[in-house]
Amino acid sequence: MISKLATSKVARVLVMTAIVFGLSVFALAQAAPAGGAAASSAPDSPSAAAALASKATGTKVGTINIEQAIFASNEGRTAAEALSKKFEPKQNELKVSADEIDSLQKQLSAQQDKLNDESREKLVKQIETKKKSFDRATQDAQEDFQNQQGEIGNKVLTKMAPLIVKFATDNGYGMILDTSQQWPRGPVIWYGPAVDITQPVVEAYNAQSGVPAPASTTPKPKPATPKPAAPSSPKQ
Repeated sequence: MISKLATSKVARVLVMTAIVFGLSVFALAQAAPAGGAAASSAPDSPSAAAALASKATGTKVGTINIEQAIFASNEGRTAAEALSKKFEPKQNELKVSADEIDSLQKQLSAQQDKLNDESREKLVKQIETKKKSFDRATQDAQEDFQNQQGEIGNKVLTKMAPLIVKFATDNGYGMILDTSQQWPRGPVIWYGPAVDITQPVVEAYNAQSGVPAPASTTPKPKPATPKPAAPSSPKQ
């Protein structure tokens, strides 16, 4: 729980995946693990998913927020909560460092008129050294969290992709657009809730995966990680 990852690895993976069946359904199919233990309600291999999509005759256009679907699923939520729990010690460690720097900054602000040049310079240098160490540790923790969150997204997506193909073809869709990224970063300018298939896909995936809902009853479509307030630069 280090910071809110506005541009997470998961988001980049999802943009690259480009869930637009008219253009990349084969790429989606290839994301499914060969020989995977898919339920009977979804294609059980990449070739099966590709064959299913190639025979689709639907004409409806729908939308899905892939990132939300991943982390609103029972499997995604469970994994995200475990990851946040794993990073709690690091979060606490960073908070201690941030509080220490803040205390030193307050000391400098309160005593700088009373300190001689040597003492003031020593305190400023101490603050700067600790702040650099804090910034480096925060960045490393963010990157580690981001990478592991991306792995969760990839794992769920490889199993969810064939199910999306199956759901779309069974329900008369000829194209599905990903709305994980808002326009202009994403392809969709506007859409209504009637065309969004995110929730039914999540429900179908939960039934397929057999993973029970986590103890927390609040959906977490986009895991966020609170960050300790960054210490301000010391005044000299």
